[in-house]
Amino acid sequence: MAVARSRVLDLMKAQCRIFSTTFNPTNIRTGNKVLRQRLKGPALAAYYPRKVVTIRDLQKLYPNFETWDEEEEDRVEHILMWVVPSTKIEREGRAEEEEDSGRQVKPMVILPIGECANRR
Repeated sequence: MAVARSRVLDLMKAQCRIFSTTFNPTNIRTGNKVLRQRLKGPALAAYYPRKVVTIRDLQKLYPNFETWDEEEEDRVEHILMWVVPSTKIEREGRAEEEEDSGRQVKPMVILPIGECANRR
């Protein structure tokens, strides 16, 4: 003797309410397994130490005091090391181009294979 499908579905609904699970009679993939898992954010946040006061925080609090920020100095030095020489090279390159602009370049002659440039 088979039990009616509607009675089985009613039983499944009651079972899901009691055990706090989702009612999914068609077995559609809902991602509920992933959503039920505990969040990893708090565990990861607790793994890393809390942020301490930085030089920038002190500079914002006390703008009148002179402070030394080594990371900022390294950043500025790195920028100056690459930006200033490149602009200097660009300026030197422009000067050479202006001097060369009066000279004419001779066209290059391509000889067929087997002929020498010295033969007349």
